[in-house]
Amino acid sequence: MARVQLYTTSWCGYCVRAKTLLESRGLEYEEISLDDDPHFRRKLQEMTGSWTVPQVLLDGKPIGGYRELWSLDRRGE
Repeated sequence: MARVQLYTTSWCGYCVRAKTLLESRGLEYEEISLDDDPHFRRKLQEMTGSWTVPQVLLDGKPIGGYRELWSLDRRGE
């Protein structure tokens, strides 16, 4: 099974949706909260190429945010 990492903030509705989707599928994930990091957007940009949350990584590879996660789920991947 792939290792799932989820970069989130507590005030992000799409972060909540991403966690709910993963949990509804019984998938374990590591949540990395960025609430206390004032420079999180710069770090995300460097790491994933995007500055929005959530950001989802599968086995260390960025796949995008909630929409991309939802699309993968809908395709059965």
